[in-house]
Amino acid sequence: MGRLLALVAALIVAAVISWADARPPAPAPLSTPAMEFSAERAMADVAAMASVPHPLGAAAHDASRDTVFRRMTALGLDPQVRHGVGVNLSKFDASRAAAGAVDNLVGVLPGKDRSAPAVALMAHYDSVPASPGSADDAAGVASALEIVRALKVRGVPARDVVLLITDGEEAGLLGANAFFAGDSMARHIGFVFNMEARGSSGRVQMFQTGARNGAAVALLQKTAVRPQASSLTGFVYARMPNDTDFTVSRKAGVAGLNYAFIGRQFDYHSPSSTPATLDQGSLQDLGQQVLPTVAAVAFAPNLPAATPDVVYSQAPGGMTLAYPPMVGWLIVAASAGLLAWAVVRARRIEAFGWLDMARGAGAALFAVLSAVAVMHFARRATGVPFGYLEQRFLLAQAPRWETALVLVGLGMLLVAIAEVARGRRKAIVVPLLAGVASCAFGGLDQIGLGLGLAAAVIGLAAYGRPVSRPAAWAGALVLGLVLAAAAQAAAAPAAFVIAWPLALGALAAVVTALAAGRRPAALAPLAIAGALGLAFAASLAHVSYLSLDLPELLGLPVLIALFVVWPLAQPDEGAPPARLVGPVLILAGLALTATVRFNHPYDARHPQATFVGYQLDRDARKAWRFSRTPADTPWTAQVLKADGGTPAKLSHWALGKVTAASAPYLDLPAPQMSLSKDANGDLRLHVAPPPGARSAYLRFKSDTAASILTVAGAPAVLPIKPGKDARVLWATASQPFDVTLRAAGPGKLDVAYEVTTTAWPAGAAPLPERAPDLMAFDVSDSAELTGERHFAW
Repeated sequence: MGRLLALVAALIVAAVISWADARPPAPAPLSTPAMEFSAERAMADVAAMASVPHPLGAAAHDASRDTVFRRMTALGLDPQVRHGVGVNLSKFDASRAAAGAVDNLVGVLPGKDRSAPAVALMAHYDSVPASPGSADDAAGVASALEIVRALKVRGVPARDVVLLITDGEEAGLLGANAFFAGDSMARHIGFVFNMEARGSSGRVQMFQTGARNGAAVALLQKTAVRPQASSLTGFVYARMPNDTDFTVSRKAGVAGLNYAFIGRQFDYHSPSSTPATLDQGSLQDLGQQVLPTVAAVAFAPNLPAATPDVVYSQAPGGMTLAYPPMVGWLIVAASAGLLAWAVVRARRIEAFGWLDMARGAGAALFAVLSAVAVMHFARRATGVPFGYLEQRFLLAQAPRWETALVLVGLGMLLVAIAEVARGRRKAIVVPLLAGVASCAFGGLDQIGLGLGLAAAVIGLAAYGRPVSRPAAWAGALVLGLVLAAAAQAAAAPAAFVIAWPLALGALAAVVTALAAGRRPAALAPLAIAGALGLAFAASLAHVSYLSLDLPELLGLPVLIALFVVWPLAQPDEGAPPARLVGPVLILAGLALTATVRFNHPYDARHPQATFVGYQLDRDARKAWRFSRTPADTPWTAQVLKADGGTPAKLSHWALGKVTAASAPYLDLPAPQMSLSKDANGDLRLHVAPPPGARSAYLRFKSDTAASILTVAGAPAVLPIKPGKDARVLWATASQPFDVTLRAAGPGKLDVAYEVTTTAWPAGAAPLPERAPDLMAFDVSDSAELTGERHFAW
């Protein structure tokens, strides 16, 4: 019973530590000293900027720009509106690009040495369509303004502090691209602090650095208040499709730090992202993390030097650890030494063989795969398809769903460990059933079946006879040692995630001689190690849960948890209370999953997304009402059937797969296009979008090898290969633009277009009023004009 109580105590303490680490600070009031950051002061700017959506090209966008300009003027920054054209080339497809005209805002707090490289505070003032963007990124802009105000109170900095408020980030990092590609001020900047958000709450993560980050991370360690930063996030983020303006400055070779708070992701890019729903604690966290580090850079005689990259993260409780990547090998070697010492000591107390250790390693691998299989099943059991809009059903009840995943994952881990004491193979039934049952939700599930079968095969080999606690735990740590060494060799910035808990587990193994004893004195260090290791695993699990809708990612927290929880979770043979903990947690998690599935989470605070449009095919002279949302509401059905059409699936090159119903054709103006040849032989396509256009999406096909050279005068080299296409999104379609091309010889060019308007077409039957628990999402309630033009030269 003492071991079970120690396990429960470790779980409770770990939960408290991780909860405290994940909780934003209290917002500082207006009475906060002028040299410090106040979320309440910053909220005035959030409210002024983010009362309505203000996407690129909209009238509200210009109003938001002017609001920020006035605030920069009041701060004495002598701001300028820097007009330009930004082009963003896709990093995954060389034939895709986004472009648009932008108005960046640049102001300067002068320093003592105007020639010294400046430090820049960067955020963007545009929002996505339909969202007021109070978090993304009015919070970043307001924080930058409040930080500059606080810096000004502190005196004259050693160098210029540039306030760079970019435009067009949501349309494709357009403002940042325009600035760092061609603005003379860009050459003056030596260090960038970028501020972003993904959701309306949560702790701030410093999730990305510039290249050669050693000195920058050391500065962060010395200055930031309760930082959350990790080389793991930077390593992973660089390999994801997501980008921020910091991607552009980093690519330009500018050093810096990239911050964002993440949480309540239902509000991300949503109409619900209003000043009222923004967590002022997250705003405070953003400001009080960035301000002291910015001040240290601004008032220092030199910028942080470019020094070799380091591995860094927080230990439970908040201490930031950083070291050169090679030190990771020392941690792995130390863990190996501690483990060997623990095994030698344990075998003197209670003999066990290498085969039993191998069974322990197999049981550990079974535990991880089984936990992933059960969590995968739980995700399928929610009945929610995978996808950006589909996931909103889960985001509307995020705490409940996250708790369900934790319960089933932790429960399966405890079941796998507990069954090692008896050696029975009945445990393999759980992942096998989870894999088969996953196919009951949406058809054959190859991933679920694969996970269940893999776990079952490994379980058959690992179980079959009882294995002592020392042998099983030693085997689990050996598995961790192999994985830590592999991670260190393949991904040193991320290897600490396995190496640190492994080292903690190996140290606890030595102290307790691999937990062969039953005395309370041996349980205390196990409980302490368990609490710290579980808190570390919980923090990783929470970040993984927030990052992607992939429960499989939670297998890594399960792995590192078993290094420290094993000696507490493996009961003595014939100890039923301890064996029951795992099954109870699994059942509780599945019950909670059922409530997630059958709960209707939408209300006025969390409205259900609706996304309807009116497509007009200019060539076929046909029209459809369509919906992009996966689960159509009665309101959506009413919209689709308003003209008597029958909803059916429709596939279109620009719209993708949608649900659509026929509607009366409306003769709206089409974009005007003309092709001419420049004096140097290059081709010039002039495009004039129709009045009321929001964006223009063009698809180019040529029977001759050709390349797009520029869009609106900005370089944008895109190949057009025969049989292939190139695509350009022009995000500010209220303005005409030119596309220049160079062809290998005479040929033909087909240009298909999709023009999105800013409003529902006037000639169509109006949309019915939405209930409070429904909202228009993204560019819903607009018209899509499609067609194709043909040219030859």
